[in-house]
Amino acid sequence: MEGKHVTLVKEGKIGIIRFNKPKANTYNYEMMQEFNQAVEAVRFDEGIRVAVLTSSVQNFFSAGADIEMLRASDPDYKAMFCLFCQEALSRMESTPKVFISAINGHCVGGGLEIALATDVRFMIDDPKLQIGLPEVTLGVLPGTGGTQRLPRLINKSMALDMMITGRRLSPQEALRVGLVNYLAPAESFESEWRKYAEALANGPVRAIGLIKRSVQEGLEAPISQGLALERELQNRLFVTKDAKEGLSAFAEKRKPVFAGN
Repeated sequence: MEGKHVTLVKEGKIGIIRFNKPKANTYNYEMMQEFNQAVEAVRFDEGIRVAVLTSSVQNFFSAGADIEMLRASDPDYKAMFCLFCQEALSRMESTPKVFISAINGHCVGGGLEIALATDVRFMIDDPKLQIGLPEVTLGVLPGTGGTQRLPRLINKSMALDMMITGRRLSPQEALRVGLVNYLAPAESFESEWRKYAEALANGPVRAIGLIKRSVQEGLEAPISQGLALERELQNRLFVTKDAKEGLSAFAEKRKPVFAGN
């Protein structure tokens, strides 16, 4: 898939979604439509087992929504735009495949909201880079899921502090509070996230997808319902070839060879 600002390239079992809207990957409706199409393509391509979001624009993962577009649009359009963006990110979040953010530049506002909807976040370990939700400095709130996903990821007080002050974090601070999972220097950054993605793509991807589903859906339900979902999904996995291979490999003291089914 090749859009004007978003591309999806399949490399082996990995789908790489790249943002390319100079100067800062500020997104408008057109760009989010393309992103939504890329997510749908990942969903329906059985050959893509893991997806990675990253940027082709130097120094920026994404600076969020296009401010000039928002200034020029009326309140009803803004409301529908926010709704569409929320739906696109929720679609990615609910897809039973792992999405990884490879944050190779500044990641602020809606850019971080995109990253928050992914499952794992890598970031370049560069003290010049910033990550945060500074929407309050514009007199608005993070409206693409930030007020809901950030407190669920890090503690509520820290999330609230970040959002009401608009404070941006360095990569090291983001790692410390759990906002990103992994840091790597620029020279080895791509090799690090590729190694991680390839390990997942060559693993028991059906189990990985159902683990994601159990976590995503179970956390929003009472624990009794979450446990029931966990049992149901586990019973589905018990009959798969990968489960049989994993158990046999353990008993035979060898490395399992997973087929993804």
